[in-house]
Amino acid sequence: MPTYTVSAGESIASIAKENGFLWNTIWDHANNAALKTKRPYPNQLVEGDEVFLPEKGTKSVAKPVDARHTFKRKGEPTRLKLQLLSMGEPRKNEPYTLTFGDKVVHGSTDDQGKIDEAIVGEAKSAKLMLGSGAEVYDVAIGGLDPIEEISGVQHRLGNLGYDCDGEEGEVGEGTRKALIAFQRAEQIAETGEIDDATRAKLGERHG
Repeated sequence: MPTYTVSAGESIASIAKENGFLWNTIWDHANNAALKTKRPYPNQLVEGDEVFLPEKGTKSVAKPVDARHTFKRKGEPTRLKLQLLSMGEPRKNEPYTLTFGDKVVHGSTDDQGKIDEAIVGEAKSAKLMLGSGAEVYDVAIGGLDPIEEISGVQHRLGNLGYDCDGEEGEVGEGTRKALIAFQRAEQIAETGEIDDATRAKLGERHG
């Protein structure tokens, strides 16, 4: 089967669902070892990444013909995990409504402000509603670039409230100001650069 070229917003889970695979069948394949090293998280791919799709196998199960049988498809569900913060502090035990496709889920964040919900593998977006509709956010699933990419750093800064002034993939004045503000708040060296200490702290705060 040919190599699959990733489009914006896609993840291993969505690619697997659309092509009839379990996500770990693709992710753990030896031909994807280099990609797995480059992108440690299967839901953080970058447009243009190439994913090897193996040939599909077959499986037969012997069952009596005069009875009804139920088969359960493995590999679902994928999970959506978020953490809600306000001024760097977790938004604890906060009610939320999460909508993706035609499914609506109601829940509350845990004591770390975290949300952990099962979603279908092909879901690429969701809507998160807080405060009985006072706050509504569009969530791009699989749309967060890896933190190793400049765009991944910018997305995380923006999600934490540090505006990069619309810059994407290149470090300009807006990104430098956002970096300095983040570094000051986290009490690390105010370099205005994407250095190792900043990436580590950003990963700790955002994931």
